[in-house]
Amino acid sequence: MRHLWSGTGLVLTALAATLLALLFPVWSYADRSGTPSADLAAGTVATRWGPLSAADRDFVVRVRLAGLWEGPAGQQAVERAPNAAIKAAGQHLVDGHAFLDARVREVATGLRMELPDRPNAQQRGWLRTLTADRGAAYERDFANLLRASHGAVFTLVAQIRAGTRNSLVRGLADDANTTVLDHMAMLEATGSVDFDALAQDGAAATASPTGPPPPTPGAAVPSAAPLAPGPPDSGEPSFSLPPAVSRPKGEAFDGPDLHTP
Repeated sequence: MRHLWSGTGLVLTALAATLLALLFPVWSYADRSGTPSADLAAGTVATRWGPLSAADRDFVVRVRLAGLWEGPAGQQAVERAPNAAIKAAGQHLVDGHAFLDARVREVATGLRMELPDRPNAQQRGWLRTLTADRGAAYERDFANLLRASHGAVFTLVAQIRAGTRNSLVRGLADDANTTVLDHMAMLEATGSVDFDALAQDGAAATASPTGPPPPTPGAAVPSAAPLAPGPPDSGEPSFSLPPAVSRPKGEAFDGPDLHTP
């Protein structure tokens, strides 16, 4: 009988440990479904357009960062025009991010958020890789770096759109969804996207406890790993950003207004 109770205790202990392991990811992500209300409120501020969470603010910044390197990459593709499909994809990137950048700056103004004014170090590294590439290497890296980047943003857009309580962020997510989906389709139409590599990266992201790895070019081009910032005259393409539009789409907007709880 003692052995029976001992074995039962081990089974119950194992079941309890398994349950804790399953619940831990839910408790460890703020601003997600299932998060305790106290944790959610800790990173959230009240605005006239609804609560603005930490995840919402991160999304706005990420949309801005995406345009700061994908716009220049698109402009470069238009200028190089190795073939009609690459040029067409580049033009879609230029037009789409000009519109989306105006939208994100408008939203940030309304929410009194500061935005970055240059790509991050990793993104500048990708731009330098594309600038140095020639021929088939350029076409491959252009299609795969940008398709992987858009795929990562596309997933984030869906999460934010499904869960945000802020109408300005929700509208930005709608515009980002349309723009990113269009860019993904144009990049895939180049015929240079390695879907096997994308699938492998997606599987690795699912298995990784630290989140998805950064997008990389084809396996034969390791030089596109994150690089340190280059000097101002490093040859990175420039991209003039448009002025912000007059108001967010579908919103009556009369200037910044942020209410504290």
